[in-house]
This record gives sequence, structure tokens and C-alpha cells, in this order.
Amino acid sequence: MSAPSVTKAARDDTARPSGPRRREITTGFVVTRIAVLGVAAALLLYALPPLVADESWPAVVVVCLATAAIAALYLTRRFVPAKYLIPGTVFLLAFQVFPVLYTMSTALTNFGDGHRGGKQEAIAAIETASLRQVPGSPEYALTAALKGDELVFLLVDTKTKQVQAGTEEGLSPVDGAKLSLTGKVLEAPGYTVLTTAQAAARGKEITGLAVPTSGGAIKANGLSRAVESRAALAYDASCDCIQGEGGPWRADESRGYFVNDKGEHLAQGWQVNVGLANFTRVVTDPTISGHFLAVFAWNLVFATGSVLSTFALGMAVALALHHPRMRGTKIYRIVIVLPYAMPAFAMLLVWRDMFNRDFGLINSLTGLNLDWLGEPTTARMAVLLVNLWLGFPYMFLVTTGALQAIPREMTEAAGIDGASPWQAFRRVTLPLLLVALAPLLISSFAFNFNNFNAIQLTTGGGPFDVDNTQVGKTDLLITYTFRLAFGTGSAQFGFAAAISVFIFALVATISAIGFRMTRKQEEVYR
Repeated sequence: MSAPSVTKAARDDTARPSGPRRREITTGFVVTRIAVLGVAAALLLYALPPLVADESWPAVVVVCLATAAIAALYLTRRFVPAKYLIPGTVFLLAFQVFPVLYTMSTALTNFGDGHRGGKQEAIAAIETASLRQVPGSPEYALTAALKGDELVFLLVDTKTKQVQAGTEEGLSPVDGAKLSLTGKVLEAPGYTVLTTAQAAARGKEITGLAVPTSGGAIKANGLSRAVESRAALAYDASCDCIQGEGGPWRADESRGYFVNDKGEHLAQGWQVNVGLANFTRVVTDPTISGHFLAVFAWNLVFATGSVLSTFALGMAVALALHHPRMRGTKIYRIVIVLPYAMPAFAMLLVWRDMFNRDFGLINSLTGLNLDWLGEPTTARMAVLLVNLWLGFPYMFLVTTGALQAIPREMTEAAGIDGASPWQAFRRVTLPLLLVALAPLLISSFAFNFNNFNAIQLTTGGGPFDVDNTQVGKTDLLITYTFRLAFGTGSAQFGFAAAISVFIFALVATISAIGFRMTRKQEEVYR
């Protein structure tokens, strides 16, 4: 008998070595691992030294654990889904969730000008700002200098010619200094004397430096003279108040101010939690709530009109260029996309000048004499027209891409069944386009709902009524918020954050309704 034949597959199986398969080390594997180790090492080198210097041991532990987790995750072939999900989750938390939560937490505070720091910082600022020159106090010839990177006052007593160095810690004697005839310090061992130009460049820093003394503090009066001043207001810990002019000023922890018996408060305060006060102010303050509905109504019109007009024009142009008989489509597409490629802020400023009544290009070409930006109706038409010019190239691009995914056989079949071109478009093409583009239309609505630049750079929110300069006829909620919070010469970040939460809730609600309608439409055409 002949030996049984051995197939090629059996020979291959016999030739394979037994045991676990050896992993193939590829260039991509090595490069990826090196990159991950580099990121982990950079994280450690960047974050650890300052945290250790500040003795923030919990943060040190978190950084070390995060670095170890990164290395463990990306230096193994396992957990492939996590390699993609974790970076996306981190970016989602960093750029979406954290800003929203931070805005909400800020809305619960009085954070803003005069309330940027803590109570001790407010006390120091009040005492420093109340410094007054004491009659008969010493006067000094001032020379600004550096000791290392620290700014130092080299002070020469005009009577005794004694030289002292003044810092935030106090005064210390200086030996071996050389003086000019005017009392200016020319040289001092261990110090770098600043030239006049260098001192002028540090003017704010020099003005802000106060050298403490037993009777008050020495502050600069210009760049070449310093005087000893005494604080007119001083903090008294026994009563938790500021004693001095107009006082006592008692601490009001609910408002973050020092208040006297007349109900007046000092300009400098500190940051405190005010609860829902900023939200109730939006609802109860008649100067705000009285205009809120009108601004919101125009905001809806602007966002909806911008989306519908840009989509209609962009889709019409895309359909025209998608026609099989159309020639030169590449040239047309390049020309159409140009507005989208231009810097929007620059184009908005150009359009603002074009609408100028006296020398604007639009009135010059049409022979009209319209005050486009001075009347409510024409101003609103103008911003919608500008937004149409800026936005339709984007809609053209996305519609062109969606049309490529719709088989021509579907529209041809509709024509064979007797449908007119309009019926084929309305019954076949448009529904399929809306299924694909509905999320983009919703995101475009959200963008235009908060389109600050389109209004601020074109009309500035105007025109305004003679008796009301707080709210304009083209103001959106975002521009109205900006004027309320920052248009009075001081920043009210907590109040601005509260209105931003209102806007976020409105946009989120409208977007959720839109997405729900989109899902229903997808189910119909699935």
C-alpha cells in the first residue's frame, strides 16, 4: 500500500511552530508608543515642578496616576476601543462640559470688576488706594532699580542723603552707592539701575509698588520722587470693618462689600456666592426684562431667516451646478466659495461701509438715499443680507456633498413615473437632502442665534431710540448681554454668565426639538 497523501494545508500546519503566535513589531507600533511616552513625559515635566513647589500633593497624585494610566493604556495592544473613546471623552469634558459648568458656577457669584479676588485682597487694595501724604513726612529722591528680577526703589533722603532700598517687605540700608548732584543713584552694589526709558516702560509697576513703613507706606510720585503716605482707611479685625473716612465700613458678606451706616459701600469688594440673585435680576429688573421678549423675538427671526435664506440660495446654486449639462462647474465653485474663504470680521466691516448713507457703495450704485443702518427695518434687512452673503457658500458646499450621495436613478425613475421636475425635487431630492443636512441646519441655527460678530461689527446693535441707548433694534440676546454686562465701563462676569445660561437653555431646547423632528423624518424615509 502506498503512504497516504499529505495535503499542502496539512504540511503548512505541520511547519508552523507550536505555542503562542509571536507579535509583529511594526514601525507604526514603535512610533505610536514613542509618541505616547513623549506626551506622558511632557505632562510630568510640565505639571509636576510647579505642583511640588506649591506642595499641592493631591494634584501631584492625580497627575502621576493620569500619566501612568496613559502609559498603561497605549503601551498595550488591548483595550482598543478605549484608546479612541478616552481622548474624545477628555476633550468633551475639557471643551464642552467644563465650560458649561464653570459658566453656571460663575453665574452664582458676583464675580466682576471690584469683585475679582478674596476679602484679604480687597482689604489690601482699599488700604493702598487710601494712602495720603502725611504733612511733614520724609521726601525721597527715587531711582528705580532691579535686584535680580525684582523691582526695587533706591530711596535717597533729601535731608540726610541716606540711601535705602525699598521693596514690598520694607526698607533696608544700601552701602557704597554713588550719587549724582541731584541725588539720583548712579550705581549701587548688587543692584541694576534702570535708565529713564526703562523706568518709563515699567511705569505701572513703579506706581503700584508700596514700601511699608511704621507710619504708612512709601509710594512713587512720578519716576524721580517718592513720598511717605498714610492710609486713610485701615482694617480693624475686632469689628471686621474698615475704620477711617466715612466709616466705620462693616463687612457685608452677602454682597461682598464694606458698607457704612448710610448704606454706601466702598468701590473695592470681594467675590462671594450670591445664589440666584443674578438670575432673579434678569427676570425682575424692568430695564432688562422689559426688552427681553422683543430682543428674543428678533433673535428667532434673525437665526431662522439666516438659516432658511442661506440654505435656499446655497441649495439652488448647488442644484444648478449639479445638472449634468452644466459646464465650467469648477470655476463657478471656486468663485462661489470665495466669500466663505474671506475673513468674516473684515467682510462685515466692509459691508458696514457699503451700507453707509452718505458714501456707501450700495446707495451710489442704486441711486437710493436710504439710511440703511439708521432705520429699524432697513437695518434688519441689511444684517440678514450680509449674513446671506457670508453663509450661503457653506450651505452650497454641504448641499453639493449631499447631492453626490443621492443616486440620479431615483430622480430619473420619478420622471419615468410621470413626475415633473418640481415634483421630483419636492418628493425625492429635498426630503433626502433634509435627512442628511438637518443636523447641520440645526447647528447653523445655534451658531446664528449667538452670532455676535454679524451684529456688533455691522450695526453695533443699533439703531437706538433717543430715550433708550441700552437696547437696539438689531440687538441679539448675546449683544444685549454684552452691553448690559460690559457696556457700563465695568465688567459683571457673574451677571453675564447668568444671561448666558438663559441663552444656553433656549438654544438647547430649540435644538432638542429640531433633532427630535429630524429623527421622525429619518424614520419616515428609512
